[in-house]
Amino acid sequence: MKLLKIALVVAVMLVNLVIAQPSWADKPKFSKNPDYIEVTKTIKSLQKNAEVVVPEDVQRQIDELQFQKAAIESGVTWGQCRNETGETLGIYGPLGEDSKSSYNNQLYFLANDQTTPDGWDCQGVYLPSDVQVAGLDKTDATAVKIMDGTQLLVKKNSDTSEWEFNVPSAKVVNPDKMNWFIPHISQAFVDSRIPSTLASGEND
Repeated sequence: MKLLKIALVVAVMLVNLVIAQPSWADKPKFSKNPDYIEVTKTIKSLQKNAEVVVPEDVQRQIDELQFQKAAIESGVTWGQCRNETGETLGIYGPLGEDSKSSYNNQLYFLANDQTTPDGWDCQGVYLPSDVQVAGLDKTDATAVKIMDGTQLLVKKNSDTSEWEFNVPSAKVVNPDKMNWFIPHISQAFVDSRIPSTLASGEND
């Protein structure tokens, strides 16, 4: 009888280990990603603030954020940028191997009609002082950060000459909180730079 009880306890423990997810199991890595946390919070906030019928523009933002969330969950830890401004685009990416910079990332130059390679982490876009961006009130040079999993398209509106982003989640960089290099230069100076060579998979 005693052996039968012991065997029963062992059997229950084995079944529990096989079927039930261990409580001590690590959470998926993406759940600790700051961009994933930010995306999830923004989605919840938009859904909470929306009325019973979600406005079309809010629903589009939710759909785009859901796409970014899914990208991060699938293991995509890099952003991608495409330039359709008709000019050279300043973008931020990982520091080079030999870099001695004190900043957290590096400024690169992306030619018109070019896209950063898969696996290369485009972290944001530099906006010169004389460039106007739709929906962004700025008087000086600034930068915007994009979340992991974002596929950012920057293009110029032919009617207004403003630059436009295809995603609503780009955030203006606060230089007091984020260690990014934001020079005070014009778009003409950026256009005079030779586009950077970005090797595919640098951030894998």
